Amino acid sequence: MTEIITAAMLVIGDEILSGRTKDRNIGHLADIMTAIGIDLKEVRIVPDDDEEIVTAINALRTRRTYVFTSGGIGPTHDDITADAVAKAFGVPCEYDAKAYAFLEAHYAARGMEFTEARKRMARMPRGATHIDNPISGAPGFKIGNVHVMAGVPAIFQAMLDNVVPTLKTGTKLVSATVHCPFGEGTIGTLLADIQKAHPDTIIGSYPKYQDGTFWTELVVRARSPEALEAGRAAVQAMVDGLKKSG
Repeated sequence: MTEIITAAMLVIGDEILSGRTKDRNIGHLADIMTAIGIDLKEVRIVPDDDEEIVTAINALRTRRTYVFTSGGIGPTHDDITADAVAKAFGVPCEYDAKAYAFLEAHYAARGMEFTEARKRMARMPRGATHIDNPISGAPGFKIGNVHVMAGVPAIFQAMLDNVVPTLKTGTKLVSATVHCPFGEGTIGTLLADIQKAHPDTIIGSYPKYQDGTFWTELVVRARSPEALEAGRAAVQAMVDGLKKSG
């Protein structure tokens, strides 16, 4: 049996929705998940709103093997992710002793005051475990199947590097590409028939335009080489047949 492991991502922050900050974490997570055989099935973006975050967390964590969040675990008043995740799990959000001691020592070593704002970064849901942050020190955390990480891309990526070895992975998708000199309007019905005949594949159609000409890149994906080759051969036969009839 082929095991399918799924993931969802929740991007949190008014600054993403307003366009002030351009997200760079979705693509990175998608690349990493694909590389290790986890299917990233959905991404949601929500504002810094308690109820929006709680609703999204509870919806995603019951539907997917893993949930990854980015944003909202910093020192400012609008960094409410830890509180919202705790609420979603029905547990208190409180100062974590290990995180508090680490951050206190971290700022003391830098000769900086351990302010109330900085102390906020030591708060996490009761029962959560740390996700190490080798860049700025303040940890993310994991509770249940939810991994809560920073929004700053370099920190998100570093945290994710620490998370990946702990994940259960599935069978990786393999892919093949077929060049098609015809537009989607020409191949749409034929391609749908091929997809129905090869349910163990995922066939993607990507329109292209270059030098005044429309064409289509067809990508076949599957979890077994045999299914991949059968689907690829059917798509190639379709393209060859259209060339001959044209």
